[in-house]
Amino acid sequence: MSTVSGIGKLHRTGGTPAASRAWSPRDRLALAAGLAAPFLVAWAMVPFRTGLSHTNAALILVVVVVAVAALGSRTAGAVAALSAAAWFDFFLTRPYETFDITASTDLETAVLLLAVGAIVSQLAARALRLQVMTVTDAAHLARIHRTAELVQSVNSADTVVDHVRTELTDLLGLRACRFEYGKLVGRPPRLEQDGSVTTGRRTWNPDTEGWPPGEIELRAYGNGHYLGRFMLTPGPGSVPSVQARMVAVVLADQTGAALDTAGPARGW
Repeated sequence: MSTVSGIGKLHRTGGTPAASRAWSPRDRLALAAGLAAPFLVAWAMVPFRTGLSHTNAALILVVVVVAVAALGSRTAGAVAALSAAAWFDFFLTRPYETFDITASTDLETAVLLLAVGAIVSQLAARALRLQVMTVTDAAHLARIHRTAELVQSVNSADTVVDHVRTELTDLLGLRACRFEYGKLVGRPPRLEQDGSVTTGRRTWNPDTEGWPPGEIELRAYGNGHYLGRFMLTPGPGSVPSVQARMVAVVLADQTGAALDTAGPARGW
């Protein structure tokens, strides 16, 4: 696998995890803003509500929702969208200061505000995640590039295996890392393509549950064929980010490419 294709995998899968994680101070601040900001903005528009069209008022509240989503998570954006629709109804539609709507056009505007706010908040949160991922990819690019160059320049798959073992140990903060060639033995927890872990039939979330006990396998494939696996022993400290775990998967795929090129060995 080339460096470019490795980075491409990160971008394709990174948008998908929305793995649960502990609330950071930024997330808590965004959630509070999602509740309070639409209320404050709608309340501030009360003196102008007779001369301000409902469409313009709704657009102003959509801007608030986007700002909240860009500050924090999609959850904060969704909360902001709900809050904006509620306070639009309460402050800016007749009868004022109730949650009743008598005009069908006002009801349609409120529903559209909720829908547009939710959609735009998703887009804003996704843009924020992609920005963070780009920075993270830049930090890991040298690691992937070194491995890609080694795969292309050496004739020994063992050299690539040893190199990737060292990279994985540093990347994931492992206590130990070994490689098993050939057939699968046992069913240890497995690090998956999207950075999650499976234990049997259960999906294990390292971000909220930590690493599962014991060794964790990271499989290496070449041309779709299983060729071996890294056995990872987590070290002390926090679990590495999902982006780091996805980089680990890319390194394992590069190992699989080297093993596939080398052909049968070690009695396979």
